[in-house]
Amino acid sequence: MAPMSDQQRLEFEAAAFRRLRDHLRERTDVQNIDLMNLAGFCRNCLSNWYREAAETNGVEIGKDEAREIVYGMPYEEWRAKHQREASKESQAAFSASRPDH
Repeated sequence: MAPMSDQQRLEFEAAAFRRLRDHLRERTDVQNIDLMNLAGFCRNCLSNWYREAAETNGVEIGKDEAREIVYGMPYEEWRAKHQREASKESQAAFSASRPDH
């Protein structure tokens, strides 16, 4: 295998991020609380990480703008279209595993 350049690594990581972002946009049936309970992160975490990376590099991105990048639409619009009430079991699992989130 040929050695990977820093630029290639950056491009591959960016491509993987875009694929994950697009996959989550398509899987509107998967709720954020389910992601948190199973994987320890959700779409909001991803948007926060995006915003933090931008700010680390001197680019100010607001919370709403970062969420729109991840969700593909304004967050409130996504919630109205796709978010459903979490089950008591999901809420309990979330409280037990991520009380500080």
